[in-house]
Amino acid sequence: MVDLSGDTPVGALIGRLDRRGRLLWSLPKGHLEDGETAEQAAVREVAEETGIDGEILGGLGTIDFWFVAEGRRVHKTVHHFLMRATGGELSDADVEVSEVAWVPLAEIGARLAYRDERELLIDVNRMLADTA
Repeated sequence: MVDLSGDTPVGALIGRLDRRGRLLWSLPKGHLEDGETAEQAAVREVAEETGIDGEILGGLGTIDFWFVAEGRRVHKTVHHFLMRATGGELSDADVEVSEVAWVPLAEIGARLAYRDERELLIDVNRMLADTA
């Protein structure tokens, strides 16, 4: 999610506490509800996790990973999209999110905890230039 309305373009990140109590910053993500497309889920999840409404500008890529929840291995595929903010107010009201923040686009890569998410950002500036 990017906000291009100010002097410095910013992106919305979410922070979650890991098992050790460390705050890890990441891109908003979630799951598909019955009957949703990946695009619809992205718009809904970003709104739920950040309080910001948005529109999709284009796809950033897909990340596949495994994690353990309640003693079982779970496979997750996450489709990431570049989205432009259209309304709402930044909020950490979602119980799964500890913090949310607008971060200057130039600083997002350094803030993200996961390498695979940092790699998705490579084409963001080109994509934004193409939509201007």
